[in-house]
Amino acid sequence: MDDNNDNRREEIYSKKVQAGKRTYFFDVKATRSNDYYLTITESKRRFKDNEFVYEKHKLFLYKEDFHKFVNALNSTVDHIKEELMPEVDFDEIEREDENRQERQ
Repeated sequence: MDDNNDNRREEIYSKKVQAGKRTYFFDVKATRSNDYYLTITESKRRFKDNEFVYEKHKLFLYKEDFHKFVNALNSTVDHIKEELMPEVDFDEIEREDENRQERQ
């Protein structure tokens, strides 16, 4: 099987998150041996050479790293919220985002 086909494995589950000018895709895929992994893709629409192109960055996350990844992400976000930006009402930001999504 060539590398291009291997990178386009069938998605088992997918979640899309729109965030301003960026879109994030969380996709669960299966290996040939029916093991599962997660790809996280950031997609940004850019104007280049008189046309729109999508710039993508992809991260592959395997089951043995799920716990470490989630712990590090949660710890980092908590540090930002609690230590660096304690004055920001992140719950209000989330409510505003949910209201904006409902209007679309």
